[in-house]
Amino acid sequence: MQEDFRLIVDLVTVLAVAACGGLLASLLRQPVLLGYLIGGMIVGPAGLGVIKEVIQVETLAQFGVAFLLFALGVEFSFAELKKVKAIALGGGGLQIVLTILFTVIVCGITGAGEDLPAKGVFLGSILSLSSTAVVLKCLMERNETETPHGQVMLGILVVQDLALGLMIAVLPALNQPAETIGIAVITALLRLALFAGGAVVAGIWLIPPLLRILARTESRELFLLGVVTLCLGIALLTEHLGLSIEMGAFVAGLMISEVEYADQTLTYVEPLRDIFASLFFVAIGMLIDPVFLWNNIELILVLVALVFVGKFLIITPLVKLFRYPLKTALIAGLGLAQIGEFSFVLASEGQALGLVSRRIYLLILGTTAVTLMLTPFVLRLVPFLFNFAESMPWLQPYLEEVYPRDVSENLPSKSHFVVCGYGRVGKNLVRLLQKHDLPVVVIDQSERRIQQLREEGVPYVYGNCVSLHVLETAGVNNAKGMAIALPDPMSTRLSLKRALELCPELDLVVRATQDKNIEVLYQLGAKEVVQPEFEASLEMASHLLTGLGFSSLVVQQEMKQIRNNHYLTLRPERSPSQVSRDLQQATRDLNRRWYTLPDTSPLINMSLGEADIRYLTGASLMAIRRANEAEIDYPNAQTILEAGDRLLVVGAAEELAALEEFAQGKVAVPGENKACQWVTINADCPVLGITLADLDLYPESGVQVQAIRRDGKFIRSPEQKTDLRVGDQVLLCGKLSILNQLQPFFASSTTPLTTSYS
Repeated sequence: MQEDFRLIVDLVTVLAVAACGGLLASLLRQPVLLGYLIGGMIVGPAGLGVIKEVIQVETLAQFGVAFLLFALGVEFSFAELKKVKAIALGGGGLQIVLTILFTVIVCGITGAGEDLPAKGVFLGSILSLSSTAVVLKCLMERNETETPHGQVMLGILVVQDLALGLMIAVLPALNQPAETIGIAVITALLRLALFAGGAVVAGIWLIPPLLRILARTESRELFLLGVVTLCLGIALLTEHLGLSIEMGAFVAGLMISEVEYADQTLTYVEPLRDIFASLFFVAIGMLIDPVFLWNNIELILVLVALVFVGKFLIITPLVKLFRYPLKTALIAGLGLAQIGEFSFVLASEGQALGLVSRRIYLLILGTTAVTLMLTPFVLRLVPFLFNFAESMPWLQPYLEEVYPRDVSENLPSKSHFVVCGYGRVGKNLVRLLQKHDLPVVVIDQSERRIQQLREEGVPYVYGNCVSLHVLETAGVNNAKGMAIALPDPMSTRLSLKRALELCPELDLVVRATQDKNIEVLYQLGAKEVVQPEFEASLEMASHLLTGLGFSSLVVQQEMKQIRNNHYLTLRPERSPSQVSRDLQQATRDLNRRWYTLPDTSPLINMSLGEADIRYLTGASLMAIRRANEAEIDYPNAQTILEAGDRLLVVGAAEELAALEEFAQGKVAVPGENKACQWVTINADCPVLGITLADLDLYPESGVQVQAIRRDGKFIRSPEQKTDLRVGDQVLLCGKLSILNQLQPFFASSTTPLTTSYS
């Protein structure tokens, strides 16, 4: 076969393998680059041998590396880094240094042969990098990029990506003799500094005018051609200066990142980057010998375990050192405990320079591929692990930031509104409430946002709104209402659940970041759930319909009906299996269990509206599985409970125990002649400090105290010696008419308990 035609065949084969492997990995919910690697292994010389000469493909793959690093430089955001600059620069930098240091020490202990410092620094550099692509994809899928642990991970990843350029610049110096390696590194750094100085000058005075000239042509082809020439030209210049093509491409991207045409540049270059980057990863896969991996599978698994444990033990304490909660530190440690895709670039360069043997190179590739594959599974397991750990009382104080870090002096004590989260939504909400002179308390755990609240004079509680103590400090018990505008669904669900534990009748409005969370939030007790994208659609439709002459009253009624129906008109149709799967996923971070309704339960043949399970026990009913295996997800108030039903309920252990007694008829159940009401013990309540035995409501009124909520705990069937304290939520059950007569007595100290009951 002719050489030029052979190149075309090989190129088509590589692209086809990349597409098939990436598609298969995507269907299996794995990073697509794993599909590229496996595809390369299959068609490479060590696999089926479809492609026997890798040199030509590797040459094209060099473009992939260049475009990959060029795009990374363009995407690099100093603004994003500034948000978490302390942990990013301090923690990220320390993590890289410590990883390299520990690797050098381990290499010394195990006796890695000649050129120990060089090999240790090289291997440490590889191990210090984590996968930006995999971690970012996992965070985006879970909508956690704006969470504290998401910001910490992204900040550290940005610093790692930035350090990659420095590593590539220093890498050739590591190939020098041990006695001159220090001089070689210093020389490389000086050469890099001179080049960086020239890049800064060019980035200020040369690049912007050039991009403006290209943009004025309004030709996509010319703009793309100019940008590609700039990227590859600078990459060749750095190669000529003794640095690397990758370093030059990265610096070229940085030179453009602060120019107004950065977004346009990235849009044009991304397709080229993706195609050539897939060539690079397939080429790396071709170099992997599957037989070698199989013969060394035990060693690779040991290396994977060492990488996960080692990086976890380095990153977790570092994040905690920067005063982040232990839970945030643990998630960051687990999320970054892999080797990143850019380590392939370093490994390839290291082998070319002779820093490692082919055996070690293949071990690096295999270990990296396995860690990348395991990371999504690890991050999916995190909620289950924390759910299990938080069920153990002795672990809760360590996993949660239980107490607030700081509280403003001007904190209102009652009849106020609590806002969880001071992002864009929370900030606008606070501004609108203050416009009407309504007292507001904001809960946030970002130091930057708390500083904004201090400067603006807004009352705040610095802490995690998932914590019962933080919610109590914010006065949720005595609040008129609460709004939850948090970025991640898990914290939203937990803070909603725990706020209702403190105050069952609280008026709660919640922002749903995803439409599949809407019914979950309503089921957990939210009075109103707002979905931003749907609200934007409703407002735009209202404007257009009113402009066409439709009655504004009719339009507003239609929009209100859509909201009352939980946006069902706008939500995409989902099959029952999809709804069930979403429900299981949404409740996995809550304490849940399936409970079989006893055949003798007084709840049988009652509607959920009549039973009012959440109000009386605190447990939320999420789904019902009938005796015939039919499943009702998110049942409504009209749903009738039947014999043999299995109930999916979520709640604290005390609430689930209360539900069990409630379902078995051991405590009062609402009926025609009986009702239940929650009352709050205030500071001026006359029953404050007395025991239930002294209160003794039952003989005269037939009213009994069925439960007490105290400090977020559900005390079912409290003992007669239990005394009543400020903030207690007391559940009274009896005749509705008598309960209504008792309400004023519990609300004020001026009402004596001398009412005649009938």
